[in-house]
Amino acid sequence: MQHAVGAPLPPPQGPGNGPWTHQAQHSGHPGQAGPPPPPMAPGPQASQPPAPQHAPVPPSRETTGHIQLPPGGPVPLPAPPPEAGTGSATLAVLLIGPAGAGKTTVAKLWAGRRRVPTAHVSLDDVREWVCSGFADPQAGWNDHSEAQYRLARRTCGFAARNFLANGISCILDDAVFPDRPVVGLGGWKRHVGPGLLPVVLLPGLEVVLERNAARSGNRRLSDEEVARIHGRMAGWYGSGLPIIDNSTYDVETTARVLDDVLARSIASPPAW
Repeated sequence: MQHAVGAPLPPPQGPGNGPWTHQAQHSGHPGQAGPPPPPMAPGPQASQPPAPQHAPVPPSRETTGHIQLPPGGPVPLPAPPPEAGTGSATLAVLLIGPAGAGKTTVAKLWAGRRRVPTAHVSLDDVREWVCSGFADPQAGWNDHSEAQYRLARRTCGFAARNFLANGISCILDDAVFPDRPVVGLGGWKRHVGPGLLPVVLLPGLEVVLERNAARSGNRRLSDEEVARIHGRMAGWYGSGLPIIDNSTYDVETTARVLDDVLARSIASPPAW
């Protein structure tokens, strides 16, 4: 039997303390005393050969390290909060938008301003964990870069489910295209669960071009590429997903609007 990811982690204290003790998997059995050694015979002590050492038993496939993971489950839709905004609801949010839309900046501020624990996971950050052999899309899109994008999405989904299983909300950001539903929005739904709340951040093209020009490194794209991505993102209009045009908003205003949009999505989830 294989266990799904996304289970609460044990407390930091050692084995024998708390309800997680029965799930610890060890190669030995600490805490269980063996039979006492035989008494030494009187007289000169003869040298004794060392006791045989047994090789450690590797953890089974059903464990992570030495902790057996209980089965996780898909992320359910949260209950509507009683107060304005998202309140203390545990959320799984996917912030969609083109390069230069401000996804990462807005997501980080929204996560940091919530009154409950909230994590931010950026697809680009996770994708750049690959140092040697990094497939830079600026060098041309190919099977290698596509494989690294898919791997980063699965890794982000794994992280999100583990945060959520431990009572920590999670907001992810990614440039998901509406014309690729299987590997885009559908893929995120499979990785995180049906309770994922997608929101599109889509300012005007001139704003996106200006923000992209201020970027550096492999995250700065050519104007032609930015315009092409922005045009494809326009396909989200009419999709039923909530769309925020933050062309005239600063970061704090956009984060407040995002929270209001998410509160409405909790009360009336979009069909996607």
